[in-house]
Amino acid sequence: MNNQNNKKDSNKKLRIKEIIVVEGKDDVSAVKAAVDAEIITTSGLGITDKKLEQIRKASEKRGIIVLTDPDFPGKKIRYWVSENLTNVKHAYISKSNALKDGNVGVENASPDVIIEALKNARAVVTDEKEVFTKKDMVDYGLTGFPNSAERRQVLGELLNIGHCSGKQFLKRLNSYGVTRKEFEDAIDKVIEDDE
Repeated sequence: MNNQNNKKDSNKKLRIKEIIVVEGKDDVSAVKAAVDAEIITTSGLGITDKKLEQIRKASEKRGIIVLTDPDFPGKKIRYWVSENLTNVKHAYISKSNALKDGNVGVENASPDVIIEALKNARAVVTDEKEVFTKKDMVDYGLTGFPNSAERRQVLGELLNIGHCSGKQFLKRLNSYGVTRKEFEDAIDKVIEDDE
């Protein structure tokens, strides 16, 4: 009897409290294969006023997790949501984990990658503190060096804040509440990989 209960429990999907915002139907299928959650699609950049209102209500009632493709339209949707809504978390999947046959999208990520991204979703901190500065970006080789973009990409994956330009990366470090210890532990791994 005990073994049957364990099998039943191991098949149970992780339940996500927040409503997940994705871009399209294929993303919904991929997320539903990974977790038990309510999902809203934006239909890419073709977001209607009705859809915006639905996302707004979701953010106010239960909170939302934005899980968009790691590409330009995905970044635009994230930006709009961050600037206009409250109670928002961001989950990131790297391009390498979202790539299949030249197509980049959440729908290409494995269930394990989606689960990990959702577990590590980060909220934007409202009382943003300047823990990190432009000097940190230069001192750690995250801007101003030939391999800075690659370093930011690896560090962004380790910290679950995604990949972006140096200026945006600094903003994410401060606005997502990354601690100095988290940063230093992750940057040590990046430096080890460089050597």
